[in-house]
Amino acid sequence: MSKTKRIAIYGKGGIGKSTIVSNIAAAYAENHQVLVIGCDPKSDTTRTLVGSRIPTILDVLKEKKEATADEIIYIGYKEVKCVESGGPKPGVGCAGRGVIVAMNYLERIGAFNDELDVIIYDVLGDVVCGGFAVPLREDYADEVYIVTSGEYMALYAANNICKGIHKLKSRFGGVICNCRGIENELEIVNAFARRMDSKIIGIIPRSELVTRSEIEAKTVVEKYPESEQANHYRELAETIYCNEEFTIPEPMEMDEFEEFMMGNADFRRNLLNKK
Repeated sequence: MSKTKRIAIYGKGGIGKSTIVSNIAAAYAENHQVLVIGCDPKSDTTRTLVGSRIPTILDVLKEKKEATADEIIYIGYKEVKCVESGGPKPGVGCAGRGVIVAMNYLERIGAFNDELDVIIYDVLGDVVCGGFAVPLREDYADEVYIVTSGEYMALYAANNICKGIHKLKSRFGGVICNCRGIENELEIVNAFARRMDSKIIGIIPRSELVTRSEIEAKTVVEKYPESEQANHYRELAETIYCNEEFTIPEPMEMDEFEEFMMGNADFRRNLLNKK
């Protein structure tokens, strides 16, 4: 087994997974050599690490058939290596194609070397496309985490992601609750995690520091390194790094999911009381 910690972080679009990925990457970079691979067609994962958007692998390969590592791997905050797979224009082609091309090309140029301590994949989780399963299906990642809030669509996507994890028999490390401030949010997300035979691996509260940092194309860890919010990201990074508890989730069928989300307090309480 590789000594490199290889982490895939999934979640629906707009749930904040790219913010979490970039900030835990910045936290890891304080002590480790890190590679971040953005597998979202929006190609915005690495913006706050590099300070601007970077060319995607698909963009570069459209211009030339061959590319060097320097042309697709950019160096960001504290020497974090940053890559964006890229995707087609909206309404054209398969959004997961960029992930497939990126993984093959990065492997070809030797980007996955033993010098890396941590590799983090930021993967879109609300599009049904085989390309987004590549980090797990092709054994590029060893463990997977899901970012969600207590909102319906976030958990709907999380449940679907768990179906993919279950099918691939991947190692599920837990749920990251990116809080939106809805009523009973932690109870809902905790009950969901328990139903998946897992746990909440970390809780990230809402903070204006995130918006302030991203306006300047920086992570919270870089812009406000002494803040409580930055420490939340550091704690999450450390918890994931040390995590050794993994499961294969058992996702809910649609009827059960609807019952779960309709606010049945007794239903959730029973889940939380399960040993």
